[in-house]
Parts: sequence; C-alpha cells; structure tokens
Amino acid sequence: MQNLIKRNSGPNRRTGFEGKTLAEKLAAGEKAREAAQVAADREAEAEAEAEDEIIVEAEAPAAPAPRPLAEARAAMHSRPPAAPAPAPALDPATSETDAIVAAAKAMRDRYAGNAAPAATARTCLIVDDSRVIRKVSSKIALSLGYVPVEAENGEEALARCKKSMPDLVLTDWNMPEMDGIEFVTKLRGIPTPKEPIVVFCTSNGEAKDIHDGIAAGADDYIVKPFDEAALKAKLERLGRG
Repeated sequence: MQNLIKRNSGPNRRTGFEGKTLAEKLAAGEKAREAAQVAADREAEAEAEAEDEIIVEAEAPAAPAPRPLAEARAAMHSRPPAAPAPAPALDPATSETDAIVAAAKAMRDRYAGNAAPAATARTCLIVDDSRVIRKVSSKIALSLGYVPVEAENGEEALARCKKSMPDLVLTDWNMPEMDGIEFVTKLRGIPTPKEPIVVFCTSNGEAKDIHDGIAAGADDYIVKPFDEAALKAKLERLGRG
C-alpha cells in the first residue's frame, strides 16, 4: 500500500504527458490553451451583456403606475376651465369712427328716397334799447328753439339783417338812433328770398299804434310785458310755432 501511494504522489507520479512524443505534447498543450481562451472569451461576453442590461434598465424611465378610472374622472372634473382669451383692446379712434358710421347709416335709412332736411338753426333778432328786456326776450326765444341775436337800436338791427336775414324779429317801438317804425319799414325794403316774421313788442298798446305797426310791415303785435306762452301763441298763429 505504501508503495502504491509513493508511485502516485511522489516524484515518480506519472502525468498525462508521460509516454507521449514531443509533438503530441505540444498539440495537447495548444488545445488546452485554445479551450481556456474560448472559455475566457465567453465569460467576458457574458459579463458585457450583463452590464448592458443594467445600463438600459437604469436609463429607461419608469412607466407611471396606471390611475384608477374613478380617480382619473375626478381629476378631469376638478380641473379648472381654461381662461378665455382676452378681448383685443379697442382703439379709441376706431370706436369713434364706428359710432359716426352708425349714426350716418341711421340718418340715411331714415330719409331713404328723400333729401335729408338741412340742419340750420332758426335765428331771432331782438331789437330793444333796454339790455334787461333783450336778455329776458333772449331766454324766451331760446326756449322756443331760436338762436337769439341782439341789437340795441333800429340802425344796428338793420345792419345785422343786411348781413344775415333772421327768421324772426322782435322789435321795440321807441328807440334812439332809429325807432321801430322806421326800422321795420326799411327792413321790408331789403330784397331777400325769405321774409322774416316781425312782431312789435312795445308798451304802446293803443289801437292807432297797432295799426301803424302793421302798416309799416309787422306781422303781429304784442304788448309789454309778455311771457313765453303769449309769444308762443302768437308764433303758432303765424305758422312759426
């Protein structure tokens, strides 16, 4: 038994290359090296593939967990509505132009087929040497829709009529420079396409005075003091109310 152990473990132990030629030994060593290289290559490839899988898993974003259907619906209903887009700011010049265009169209439709009436203001010439009477008469004329124009005597009033003939004349009788009778007489001598309505406004209320005033060219006669209602009644009777 001891001899057997010595043969297998001692210096006299036989190896796999014993009894083989040198060529056979070289060939066997080459095969062993090739087998070891192949095993090493396979092990390196396996390690590389494992590393690639780890990198891909690390870079890939985690997929969101699916939300329950009820929770998704609740989120949609609780979401605030989108704010409406702000209206574009209006240019003040554009707004004013639009308003003018609308007004012009309204006037055009109102007078469709007919000429629009001329927008001319009616004027009333008030002739009196009393400033207070002129101011009171001006307020009455203004309330009746006339634009008042004042003159303190017949001479000034005649010059105004020659420049621009009024629609209505309220004149006093007794005035300096030129009295009412002379003024009305000369007024009726001015050629004009439109004859103004002339009303004597005076304290001379005798029948002879009234006749003289009408003969000079006046259309009516009213005795001072008078008010808006009395003058309005006179003008309505003359067709100028």
